[in-house]
Amino acid sequence: MSIAEDVAQRLRLRIAALPTNLQGAVWVVMAGLVLTVMTALIKTVGSTIPVVQILFIRQIVMTGAMLPRILRDPRDAFHTASPRLHLARVGLSSVAMTAGFTAMVHLPLADAVAISFSRSFFVAIFAILILHEIVWAHRWVGIIAGFVGVVIITDPRGAQVDGYTLLALLSAAAVAMIMVIVRKLAQSEKLGTVITYQAVGVGTILAVPAAMSWVTPTPEQWLLLLCIGALSTVGQSLNFLAFRVGEATALAPFDYLRLVYSALIGAVFFLEAPTLTTIGGALLIIAGTLWGFWAERRPHHG
Repeated sequence: MSIAEDVAQRLRLRIAALPTNLQGAVWVVMAGLVLTVMTALIKTVGSTIPVVQILFIRQIVMTGAMLPRILRDPRDAFHTASPRLHLARVGLSSVAMTAGFTAMVHLPLADAVAISFSRSFFVAIFAILILHEIVWAHRWVGIIAGFVGVVIITDPRGAQVDGYTLLALLSAAAVAMIMVIVRKLAQSEKLGTVITYQAVGVGTILAVPAAMSWVTPTPEQWLLLLCIGALSTVGQSLNFLAFRVGEATALAPFDYLRLVYSALIGAVFFLEAPTLTTIGGALLIIAGTLWGFWAERRPHHG
């Protein structure tokens, strides 16, 4: 066992000792950081490479990561008891990624991520209707506090609702449904099966649009594109681990930390200086997240 594998094993054992919703929260926080870095790379490359091409290459890298499993036993790799859920996730993922990352490229990173967090209300609604989850009062407090922080950051009084903002909202609704679907899949499906269907399915859908708008990347851009695919695979794996053990409505507030990550990355790499409203909203988001973390420590909440 390598040092990296040993560290990963120790980390998983430590996390496994926590209550289930706290286990999920830790995985969500880690996934958020990985996926925010991936988003920043897409924003960087997206100034010259079409988004559908970026996403297609991303799916190819993810498929490559799953290829040994597929070649070893193709029937097992695609075996599922929930083909409709996988197909629904593939379709929603294609919409969510194309719309969401197009918005990310054209809007300030922190603003685009902030708008994406409107999905928290969609998650709560879908979780009630589809998963029949009980939404405890403290979870609503965390979700609402985070969403108010998002509203403060976007400052709708002075904002213009343009096409990219609408794309970000469309992506948020699709992502919320995906989160609920992943929660259902995580109860019975293998992680490899979920990622395989997503990688191959979305890649197939995006192949033609990517070919029609193809721009040949430079060597540096190829490196970034490969990193995007690798980070996406890691991030999705962490999210899957989260929703295998945690409830969707319990984990939603913790995902707000992605906004803090995006504000920092935006300031450092894109010179998008955070405003006072961004800082104030981020503090409220952190407060909601910490409240959710504290409340989940009580055994009767899971």
